[in-house]
Amino acid sequence: MCVNAEESHGVVNDEVSGSAVWSRRAVDSFAGLPMARAALRFASVRHANEYREIDHAPFIAHPIEVGSLLRADGQPDEVIAAGLLHDVLEKTGTTRAELQRRFGVCVAGLVESVSDDPSIDDYGSRKRELRDRVAHAGSSTVAIFAADKVSKVRELTLLPISRLDVATTRAKLAHYRASLEMLRGVAGNTALVDLLDAELERLLHKPVTGTRADGAVTGVARAKRSKPRARTI
Repeated sequence: MCVNAEESHGVVNDEVSGSAVWSRRAVDSFAGLPMARAALRFASVRHANEYREIDHAPFIAHPIEVGSLLRADGQPDEVIAAGLLHDVLEKTGTTRAELQRRFGVCVAGLVESVSDDPSIDDYGSRKRELRDRVAHAGSSTVAIFAADKVSKVRELTLLPISRLDVATTRAKLAHYRASLEMLRGVAGNTALVDLLDAELERLLHKPVTGTRADGAVTGVARAKRSKPRARTI
């Protein structure tokens, strides 16, 4: 079990931000989990003034959902904490050394295990390296990675159907489908993997209100005709 190397008291200032509001609303969800609550406070500050592109909600909403999924899955405090912190290395100025000092080597290692390698520029290659790394990691890394993908696919359901055929969105969907295939291979029919499957299926069957101006159906509509089940992707 991970041991917190340093209590994270005094991390949050008194400034009210969208991130702080979301954090305060979520704090009761992690009652009895001291490391997770410290991680929530830390992440809410590091992600302050960051917003999701899809719906402009404070970015902290995503780590909170990941942490909540991990708690519902019965994961221990340190894994939930790592889920709440999983984006701080990629998206903020936080370093692994700082995470080690505040949350211990184990939590810092878990966060790093689900973080992109910044030295790989190409999106597809970077995500392929991450999937390969997760596939050879422990069950805690797999759980965090799966919870992250569940949350990310849910975000895509907020997009209008036309946006699902944009190149960047198609690349994300390809990564999420490949992630499901990898997770099936290493984790089987666990609850989080099944949930990712269900969320991809829900996105796949999102109602189509029309076609593009050139008369071509969207990528999702094509997928509906050719692949009735997301699980086989």
